[in-house]
Amino acid sequence: MPADFLSYDPRNAFLPEHGIAPDDLKSIAAALDDVRDEVLAEAQLWADGVEIEPSKRPLDAGFHELPDRLLAEYRSRGPRSEVGRIKAAADRLSGEVEDVVVLGIGGSYMGARAMLEACCHLYHNEVPETMRRGRPRIYFEGNNVDNDALLDLERLLQARGDRWGIVVISKSGGTLETAAVFRVLLHDLQASLGRDAGELAKLVVPVTGKSGKLFDLATALGCQEVFEAPDGVGGRFSVLSAVGLLPAALMGLDVEQLLAGAAAMNDHFRNKRPEENIVLQFVGVAHLLETLRGCDVRVLSTWGKRLEAVGLWYDQLLAESLGKQQRGALPLTVVNTRDLHSRGQQHQEGKRDKFITNLIVERGSRDAAPLGKSDYNHDGLNELAEKSLADILRAAIEGTNQAYREAGRPTADLRLPRLDEYTLGQLFQMLMLATVVEGRLIGINPYGQPGVEAYKKNMNAILRQ
Repeated sequence: MPADFLSYDPRNAFLPEHGIAPDDLKSIAAALDDVRDEVLAEAQLWADGVEIEPSKRPLDAGFHELPDRLLAEYRSRGPRSEVGRIKAAADRLSGEVEDVVVLGIGGSYMGARAMLEACCHLYHNEVPETMRRGRPRIYFEGNNVDNDALLDLERLLQARGDRWGIVVISKSGGTLETAAVFRVLLHDLQASLGRDAGELAKLVVPVTGKSGKLFDLATALGCQEVFEAPDGVGGRFSVLSAVGLLPAALMGLDVEQLLAGAAAMNDHFRNKRPEENIVLQFVGVAHLLETLRGCDVRVLSTWGKRLEAVGLWYDQLLAESLGKQQRGALPLTVVNTRDLHSRGQQHQEGKRDKFITNLIVERGSRDAAPLGKSDYNHDGLNELAEKSLADILRAAIEGTNQAYREAGRPTADLRLPRLDEYTLGQLFQMLMLATVVEGRLIGINPYGQPGVEAYKKNMNAILRQ
């Protein structure tokens, strides 16, 4: 495996009583290979525009080849490509405003938030502009209907008095949470500009479908740039489309590397045998622990603060894709060592219904901070003076895995060599592919979210009574 490629180690899931055996994984290798072929064939059918059989609908398989297609277009067309236009729009808006409010809900914002927390300064909105590399502060709204939170953001923007803009993301424009907050903030932005329609059109950048309410509103506003939320890519699979790439570019992230990492994972998925294939191994281990041991709670245990939002993005991906027909594992994200002091007791000695996957970054992006010696040794830490916080985290990971193993609690390690755009692109694509593979393996269509539509229908009916 290349040094800059993520790795998967399920050895701590191979337990004599409460785990699985390596032979169990070998026994389903052929089935996993067949499903891989099915998923690849679906992606090709979608790309070729072939009529899809009813049992496969909806088939939002467009996410699969999206990174390869966008990269190829960028390399051949440069600034005229979609990626080129996204980068240019992000650079323009960054040069004109100090703050950007990103509006969206679910897949229309969770990937962007994950990238901000994973790859930007952890205190991005508080540090000086030079530490943000000239990029704007980023705020997320339209992902809830929290009146007080919106008013607090309004007050913040008004008190600061800086020029600000809006990126609004909604394929249809009909999602009530996002549309309602957009209406309020659009009024505020218009008022701050003195009703200058030309300026308003420059400072609002929509990502939406080729038609619909938001598309029509963007046309009426005369928005200078409008980007497409592509057909055949469901919201929770859209992080590597304009939905996620535009906010990423605004943050100053390298969107080419995001796409290159995802494309590398596509190549790995297509060509590696089941016993070497990270996607198939990840699916196989989780599937066996659920079916053989009843581990239907999937804990993504992130080590360090930067990956919590990635875990929340994955929570939506897994829950909305496989939580159908009274089936589907329950995803749960924890942050360690923080949550060892809250959920750790239950994971160690509670019900045996959990499979824990550790998400670990091998090398931090900063130099390790040593404890050092102190004249105030009341904490007794002088004997660890040569150790760093990174050493403590490594010991915590090893010690926790050992404790779980001794208690017969299955775990696996998903390791990123470092945390940057290239590895994050790999991780996003790997988890999306794995979710689709598992859906096909257990006979559940991973696309569509019919259960989510019920609350929307009821909410709109109640409001219009």
